[in-house]
Amino acid sequence: MSVFLRGGIAGGFFLRSRDYSAVITKRRISSFGAVTGRSVNPTAATEQRATWLPGLEPPPYLDGKLAGDYGFDPLGLGEDPKNLKWYVQAELVHARFAMLGVAGILFTDLLRTTGISNLPVWYEAGATKFDFASTKTLIVVQSLLMGFAEIKRYMDFVTPGSQAAEGSFFGLEAALEGLEPGYPGGPLLNPLGLAKDIKNAHDWKLKEIKNGRLAMMAMLGFFIQASLTHTGPIDNLVEHLSNPWHKTIIQTLFTSAS
Repeated sequence: MSVFLRGGIAGGFFLRSRDYSAVITKRRISSFGAVTGRSVNPTAATEQRATWLPGLEPPPYLDGKLAGDYGFDPLGLGEDPKNLKWYVQAELVHARFAMLGVAGILFTDLLRTTGISNLPVWYEAGATKFDFASTKTLIVVQSLLMGFAEIKRYMDFVTPGSQAAEGSFFGLEAALEGLEPGYPGGPLLNPLGLAKDIKNAHDWKLKEIKNGRLAMMAMLGFFIQASLTHTGPIDNLVEHLSNPWHKTIIQTLFTSAS
């Protein structure tokens, strides 16, 4: 069972939704022109709104201005503008954690399977005991550090720009240089200087959220794989490639259910 195969399929669906929507719209416009005999502007097709399901009318509060907005909100969670603003930030944070998690799992799993390092499989890493500190100490330190960072992030969300005020971060405000809520900058968090003009950084935001959504799907795949096969993603990939026709998600699901 290969998470890469599933990720490719899922990623291809979401990343290509714009292209499919445009093609379908062009065909509709061409057909309309052929039937009525009227002249139709062919560029109108490219101006149509891309949605997660081609041809679906997006809700009015999702007007396409947000990065990665394809009108997907079947439960209507974003009808309240305040809730929508919070959900955008929540998705962004989860996407970034997922990207870090996927990269960390694949890297450590590759080291483990190749024998380069004697590391535990990713879902057993939390039970590992370290010599330099006890588990309780690590939990306390992580809670303090993450709590501090999350409180700062929330305060900046409530009052944008407040955490960049002089003296708000031990004199390191200039090094962080927040661009807007959810997008910190400066040499520490934006060393390459990408998207310095955050108002014109829609393409960068779109790339980040698309990769983040794909990473969240990959993490879901890792959870399911670990639950069904009790091995890591690299082991699953190697097993699938060794017998692609008989080592798939379908056979794994049926085997685990029997």
